[in-house]
Amino acid sequence: MPKVKTHSSSKKRFSLTKNGLVKRGQMGKRHILTKKSSKRKRALRQGAYADKTCAATVKMMIPYK
Repeated sequence: MPKVKTHSSSKKRFSLTKNGLVKRGQMGKRHILTKKSSKRKRALRQGAYADKTCAATVKMMIPYK
């Protein structure tokens, strides 16, 4: 059986937890930050989990993580 190629952008953006959940970063923290409140920017630092409808697809893209 040949090796499966890892999706390069996905390996940088997602990681798996011990329980198999897909961990991701929040979006909206790159630019146009002046109009966002400090509270909102602080909340964006926290990670989040990918939705269960997308989790299977992401796991296929990062098979060796």
